Amino acid sequence: MTSLLPHSSTPAIRVALVDDQQLVRSGFTMLINSQPDLKVVIQASNGIEALSALSATAADVVLMDVRMPVMDGIETTRKLMERSRKAAAGSTLAELKIVVLTTFDLDEYALAAIQAGASGFLLKDAPPDELLGAIRTVYRGDAVIAPSTTKRLLDHVAPLLSAASPAKDRHHADVQHLTAREREVFTLIAEGLSNPEIAQKLFVTEATVKTHVGHVLSKLGARDRVQLVLIAYETGIVTAG
Repeated sequence: MTSLLPHSSTPAIRVALVDDQQLVRSGFTMLINSQPDLKVVIQASNGIEALSALSATAADVVLMDVRMPVMDGIETTRKLMERSRKAAAGSTLAELKIVVLTTFDLDEYALAAIQAGASGFLLKDAPPDELLGAIRTVYRGDAVIAPSTTKRLLDHVAPLLSAASPAKDRHHADVQHLTAREREVFTLIAEGLSNPEIAQKLFVTEATVKTHVGHVLSKLGARDRVQLVLIAYETGIVTAG
């Protein structure tokens, strides 16, 4: 198993597991704790337990099952993100990152969780390296998880995203404020390209791309690249197919 690990002095990424199946939690815990840069700090079997545990113990990344009793992953994600944004406002605290776990890659529940604030989603049967990489990826906040899988999901639910709404109208207006180069970068992000891939395509440095990405996120009021992809579908920058 290969992975890029941080320097040993770097604090481990703290992971919370929220899944109603004990076997799933145990398996993921063993895998995650086998990595020197990752540590499971919370296990919860439903949303209520997760909210309570995360009030007492800090975590950086949450692996969240969508379908759970008592409180499902969508509502839990929404509540956690609301709380995280309030805590991070006006401080140096980073917002909590949530990865939705699902057994189906074309799962409308996964879309609802992303709209509620999750940074992406992952299949429960994903290879170990993909799961570990996803945790590190959302912690860095610099890429969409499994862009090809995310695109399949968004293609599947594109009609839902194209429905009229105040948010869609606002996003249309915001897109008009992008410069030509920012719009180009926005489109490439929505197509699933990483910063290095965008830099290569546009013949600019990766640092320049990062600057453009920051401007696009700010102008569109987006939390991360996953939200940018949603906005791209809503506004017709990219279309299904």
